[in-house]
Amino acid sequence: MPETAAIQNAIFHWFDQYGRKHLPWQQNITPYRVWLSEVMLQQTTVAAVIPYFERFTETFPTVADLAAGDVDTVLQLWSGLGYYSRARNLHKAAQMVVNEFGGQFPRSLDDLQKLPGVGRSTAGAIASISMGIKASILDGNVKRVLARLHAVHGWPGKSSVAKELWEITDRYTPDTRLPDWTQAMMDMGATLCTRSKPKCAECPISQWCVAHAEGRETSYPEPKPKKELPEKHVRMLMLLNENGQVLLEKRPPTGIWGGLWSFPEFSAEGDLAETLNETLAMQLTDAEVWNSFRHTFSHYHLHIEPVKAFTEGTANQISDRPDTRWIDLQEALSVGLASPVKKLLQNLLKSL
Repeated sequence: MPETAAIQNAIFHWFDQYGRKHLPWQQNITPYRVWLSEVMLQQTTVAAVIPYFERFTETFPTVADLAAGDVDTVLQLWSGLGYYSRARNLHKAAQMVVNEFGGQFPRSLDDLQKLPGVGRSTAGAIASISMGIKASILDGNVKRVLARLHAVHGWPGKSSVAKELWEITDRYTPDTRLPDWTQAMMDMGATLCTRSKPKCAECPISQWCVAHAEGRETSYPEPKPKKELPEKHVRMLMLLNENGQVLLEKRPPTGIWGGLWSFPEFSAEGDLAETLNETLAMQLTDAEVWNSFRHTFSHYHLHIEPVKAFTEGTANQISDRPDTRWIDLQEALSVGLASPVKKLLQNLLKSL
């Protein structure tokens, strides 16, 4: 298309003046640091990611350090970022880089996509930013810019729409200044072509933007078709013993909050005291039901009813629960916890 070069030049000119160049992962650029930042930035804002990135790289400065690290430490450092499968995949991918690629990130896009949690766009970002390889990206920000620029109809999660957007981003990706181009496209979406209030007056490519010409910028990209999320209910037991320890259990490695520590969970049905005594084989006292609250995942709403209770003695008599243990309350706050569990622990401390 004849305007391709003009659009590229306009974006580069804007980036040279206004692009972000001082983010932590833009310093001392390595494939490891770029990969880590890209994974953290999925579903998360730059402002939220910065402190996590800094803590993470302080603990695990290299991919070899991460590979040798403990997955519990990884999850603890990730606690609060959500989508915890990303953290588990980071650990697995680091071990794969060390064991299968000699400790060096592969320079092939196909090989990069073999790493757990690395898709086509993340692979393109690693290759273009840290290796200078010509590779396109299509993260959420870039999808929004291109969908508006060309008024691409349909939800980008649909394969035919994604295919069209990949063809567009491939067409615009230049042969030179690959790291700058990749960062510029992400910056455009994050700072100008925002979801609800795009700053079209400041946009360097607004003159070519079809959505802007139509006055329908926020109509693109089209949202995911809505569906009603199912509702689930659970009780969480905040059980304390006479030594001031709380009972926590490690969740299975996959699924919601996989690998994190949480309170024992029970059905919200039936008699509370009977259920707890039968399940835990402990004598519970002073059971106190707190107000329930809702935590929303991408595919369902979880209603949590916290129950605070005490037990005499410290013997852990729970059968068929090998990953359950007593832990000091203060220490409990330092392990990998899902955000609602961490908040409950903090409130539990205040209540004592």
